[in-house]
Amino acid sequence: MSLPPGFLDELRTRLSLTSVVGRKVMWDMRKSNQAKGDMWAPCPFHQEKSASFHVDDRKGFYYCFGCHAKGDAISFVRESENVGFMEAVEILAREAGMTMPARDPQAQQKADKRSQLAEVMEQAVKFFRLQLNTGAAAEARAYLDRRGLDAAALERWEIGFAPDQWQGLWDHLKGKNVEDQLILDAGLAKPSSKGGKPYDTFRGRIIFPIRDARGRAIAFGGRAMDPNDNAKYLNSPETALFDKGRSLYNHGPARTAAGKGQPLIVAEGYMDVIALAAHGFEAAVAPLGTAITEHQLQMLWRIAPEPIVALDGDTAGLRAAMRLIDLALPLLEAGRSLRFAIMPPGKDPDDLLRAEGAPALQRLLDQALPMVQLLWRRETEGKIFDSPERKAALDKALRDKIMLIRDPSIRSHYGQELKDMRWQLFRPQRAAGGRSGRQGRRWADAPASALASTKASVLAVSADMSATEQLREAVILAVLVTCPELVETFESGLEQMRCNDPLHADLRDLILRHMSLDAEAMRHRISDALGPEPLENLFAQRHVAIVPCIRVPGDLEKARMTVAEEMAKLQSARGLDAEISEAVEDLDGVADEGLTWRLSEAARAAEQARRSSQDDKAEYDIADNGAVLSRDERRRLDHLLGQIDLEKRGKS
Repeated sequence: MSLPPGFLDELRTRLSLTSVVGRKVMWDMRKSNQAKGDMWAPCPFHQEKSASFHVDDRKGFYYCFGCHAKGDAISFVRESENVGFMEAVEILAREAGMTMPARDPQAQQKADKRSQLAEVMEQAVKFFRLQLNTGAAAEARAYLDRRGLDAAALERWEIGFAPDQWQGLWDHLKGKNVEDQLILDAGLAKPSSKGGKPYDTFRGRIIFPIRDARGRAIAFGGRAMDPNDNAKYLNSPETALFDKGRSLYNHGPARTAAGKGQPLIVAEGYMDVIALAAHGFEAAVAPLGTAITEHQLQMLWRIAPEPIVALDGDTAGLRAAMRLIDLALPLLEAGRSLRFAIMPPGKDPDDLLRAEGAPALQRLLDQALPMVQLLWRRETEGKIFDSPERKAALDKALRDKIMLIRDPSIRSHYGQELKDMRWQLFRPQRAAGGRSGRQGRRWADAPASALASTKASVLAVSADMSATEQLREAVILAVLVTCPELVETFESGLEQMRCNDPLHADLRDLILRHMSLDAEAMRHRISDALGPEPLENLFAQRHVAIVPCIRVPGDLEKARMTVAEEMAKLQSARGLDAEISEAVEDLDGVADEGLTWRLSEAARAAEQARRSSQDDKAEYDIADNGAVLSRDERRRLDHLLGQIDLEKRGKS
């Protein structure tokens, strides 16, 4: 359908975006300026506590600085109500008191047909519900009672019964003067191959109505009462109303509950959803007996940014989780992911709730695994990596999966997480007589513990290095605020920069968020978010003020070199710091010889990198081994090694 010129402009003029959005959010009145139409609220599209969702009423646009959702009133209704463009326009037109233009005949006919089918479906809902109270449904009522569904639950979920008759529903609808073709097109009956009357799709089954996000009955699910039936569960065929891969059971109520802060739970079937809701987990949906599709995944993310997939703890449930990971990886965005709550073996959410109650399920939800951990489990569980070839095969499998992720930032974070887990898997085992997975050295002949003075000197060096790291962080942040055009070049390194100072972390996040702005605009955005003091204090620090590219701004190449060098040194220092921290952790049970060797290896690698970097100062490689130590850091390390050596001699 085409709209007349000016219709949408008139619609947007009549409506206040804040009134449209205000139905879904709670405004932060401390941050908002109602007189100017400048409003802020927690984002309705992802869970957060801070107000990062901005509505500019004068311009008629919204933008979330967290999940980057943006648009106008029409797009807001489309996303929040999960409706199409024309349906969103109709909703807003009714609110604005505008009459929708007449549709072209073909579109009007199609809309009328859908409305007729929806009316037929509602008649079928009433028929099935009445049948549940008949004598023929005694076994079905007993089954539902055993599953814990009382009269209130049967009423809420509109559960019914299809009698074991060939034309029970057909004859009922024909008695209501419903046309044959409408019954067939609604998927309620099938034509006979023998030339007789069409026969009912559902026979001898408990019936669960399936409604869309707007509450219209679009399909049915039926559970067979005959244990020998080939299909335990049967859904309506696809119709003009029902697309199985684009529908979710309990969509509308779950969306409402999720909007009130409940976690969105994705279960496997109708009974799981009903049991979850009965125990207080009302934001629960099911994908109607099929593997979750890409469209359903997008629907889930429109409801909540991180749905929890609660799959059965059997082999089939785990396989479904793994298939879902492969589907989701290319679609991941900042703030959009999945978590997985794996049920105990042989149990689904309904079983667990009936056996152990809501607290048991809540514990599983609290322990839900992020996708990256389940991916790691899939590639490593039950496998032995006792050869370089097997380790290489693991690396390749993980690398192939990571490359499916389109978002470069998320891909980088996945790589780092998997790298950390890989290190944990292959890290040295330091029990007595143990073997190092990296070097294969035995340290069993060394003294049982280190001297207290050795431990103290290690801690002192580590603390000193931490202070140095903060100085380097300050230089990096100050240069990038001065030259925002360099942020994209160092985006990955900046994202992974572990800021010891919380204020540095805030500055880093704001720099990344506003990297497309010029220096002046970026400073304004940072000052708006944190106040003027953090930037003033940053640039007032002596070691920042004397940096050449800050003291005399304008030399972009010098600024690039400064950031590259400081990042390289920071990474080198932290690599050494990790060795020292690990050594401190293990000092009570590791020999001084082992400790000395580990720190010497760190120093040797850093020294080699330093010499390499001096050969070509024009390029700085910020890779694992492309870092350098400052003279200060080198001197402290040498002091530490010497201290350990002296103490060893004293003990001998």
